[in-house]
Amino acid sequence: MSSFDMFKDLAVIIVAAKLFGILARRLRAPQVVGEIVAGLIIGPSVLGLVGQNDFLSQMAEIGVVLLMFMAGLDTDFKELIKTGPMALAVACAGVFVPLIGGTLLYSAFYGFSAIGTDGFYRALFVGTIMTATSVSITVQTLRELGRLKGKIGTLILSAAIIDDVIGIIVLTFVIGFKNPSSNPGAVMLNTLLFFVFSVAVGFVVYLLFKFLDKKYTHQRRIPIIGLALCFALAYVAETYFGIADITGAYVAGLILCNLKDSSYISEKMDISSYILFGPVFFASIGLKTEFDGFDKSLVIFSICFVVVAMLAKIVGCGLCAKCFKFSWKDSLKVGVGMMTRGEVALIVSQKGLAVGLLDSKYFTSVILLIIVSSVVTPIALKLLFKGKDLYTDYNGIDTSANSADKKETTTV
Repeated sequence: MSSFDMFKDLAVIIVAAKLFGILARRLRAPQVVGEIVAGLIIGPSVLGLVGQNDFLSQMAEIGVVLLMFMAGLDTDFKELIKTGPMALAVACAGVFVPLIGGTLLYSAFYGFSAIGTDGFYRALFVGTIMTATSVSITVQTLRELGRLKGKIGTLILSAAIIDDVIGIIVLTFVIGFKNPSSNPGAVMLNTLLFFVFSVAVGFVVYLLFKFLDKKYTHQRRIPIIGLALCFALAYVAETYFGIADITGAYVAGLILCNLKDSSYISEKMDISSYILFGPVFFASIGLKTEFDGFDKSLVIFSICFVVVAMLAKIVGCGLCAKCFKFSWKDSLKVGVGMMTRGEVALIVSQKGLAVGLLDSKYFTSVILLIIVSSVVTPIALKLLFKGKDLYTDYNGIDTSANSADKKETTTV
């Protein structure tokens, strides 16, 4: 490969990703799906215009780190704490049930393996992919219905935030256990030490950024230093604690999420991610997707993967909501609202491929899950919210679209 071929590859990826991203949006599918399909078409499996190489792999790694950094920045930490045990319980159920469901599904297809073996960790990783929740489509749907600030919308949004945090922790454990030289005690200790380190360093860094943010409000030096923090924590996590670099990037975003200029930092990061690093990352998933091993059994597995992943969220989150005395219908709304998948599932899959826990052929199953859940969830929510029921927020204020000026206290 010529040293200048990278420019040709980037040009092809950017144009193809944009065109297919626009097409996906027109078809009411997530833009990332279009970018993945673009990578698939221009990659070795179809046209062969772009091949895999170390340069694109490193660009994709930067892309995934930036995505996780922005996910941390967009986290409402105060809301995370305020929602209390109910959102935490729903999030835990929304991680635990899919984790078990995915593990059992893979084992049923490819054989049950003893705990600690490579087969067991592969099965566990499939469950880990299912834990991810992406509520961007759910949020947009609830906003259109006028239900976002109601008790259901608030619970879904808060639980999804906590769900992502728990999912990253689960990913960290699974990857750590996969290392042949590791043992459960060492993995747990390293994970604990990293989060202790993050709290200690994070508090000092937050105070420093708060001072700089006050002195240099809305100046580009703040996002630049923030980006340096992101890369530094990604490096420290991977090098010194044996934890995935995306965990360090996510923690960096969490540290800065309560700054007054957090949205400004995220906005500046989004420019680089949206224009270059994001498309390269999502297209690289398409480039790595292979059809060589795609046979009838994989088609059946993919269908079962989608069904189990969606039902596991409904069962886990819905039954947990029922335990908090929600009605069956409202519990179903919570479960359905939590079943969409998006970028985090792809990020987890990419990390699994990098450490040898996932074969590239299974990317097809993940992509299918994202497409189906993105289409089914809005339709299901609109049907469930159909009617003139009253939906109240935590202050007892009715937020339904057709009863905005009424008040009613609701016990949750």
